[in-house]
Amino acid sequence: MNNIDVSALLAKVYELLTVYGLRIIAALAIFVIGRWVAKGIRSLLGRVMAKNGVDETLTTFVCNLSYVALLVFVIVAALNQLGIQTASFIAVIGAAGLAVGLALQGSLSNFAAGVLMIIFRPFKVGDYVEGGGTAGTVEEIQIFVTQLKTPDNKTIIVPNAKMMSDNIVNYSTKGTRRVDMTFGIGYGDDIDKARQVIMRIIEKDARVMKDPAPVVLLLELADSSVNFAARFWTSAGDYWGAYFDTMEAVKKHFDAENISIPFPQRDVHVYNHVS
Repeated sequence: MNNIDVSALLAKVYELLTVYGLRIIAALAIFVIGRWVAKGIRSLLGRVMAKNGVDETLTTFVCNLSYVALLVFVIVAALNQLGIQTASFIAVIGAAGLAVGLALQGSLSNFAAGVLMIIFRPFKVGDYVEGGGTAGTVEEIQIFVTQLKTPDNKTIIVPNAKMMSDNIVNYSTKGTRRVDMTFGIGYGDDIDKARQVIMRIIEKDARVMKDPAPVVLLLELADSSVNFAARFWTSAGDYWGAYFDTMEAVKKHFDAENISIPFPQRDVHVYNHVS
């Protein structure tokens, strides 16, 4: 009886090995080879993107995402080789992906905007930009957010979707900027003298470019002042220094030349009524 049971058991094991052995070997082969191919594709994709100058952050993200997607496909193929029904497994993955997508809708929009920023490069690290309701020097461009540093050394984290949803003003792209200033004098002052004083100050500044040449023009006859428009060009890095120094120099030279600068005044008249 024992011999019959042992023989039957061995026959059953042999049958199982015959039926499922090849499937198990094939499934393992699919998993090992598929994983190796996925790693190779990830490496190849990384080299191609690096060769084309794609941002390192985007390269790493895309390579890892492609590897995970290929690995999931390989695992599903291996399970299918074992005879396991993968339709329900794929449905679960799809439902989970949909749920995660809905939950991360805002993050996905930031990701999409980050990819567009890295591809089209409206600005780069080191540029001074205005966008997303704020302004500052770009310190880092990440997949989901952009990090800015304000002139007073504050760090601002701006979601990429917000950064790309409005106008972006890049003050560093061209390398030069035009300084626009307005100076007012009194109606009783000599306009030719005032123009010469302003132009002399501008031309004396080494930061002011000779081409295009600076100009000082009569802008308007305002309610209480005669206004001049001063326009001159500097490098982007010298903009604020030239602006502030010119403003201070004009005030000092106007005082020295007895040129008045009108300011709002109010006259108060007091009447005594005798009853």
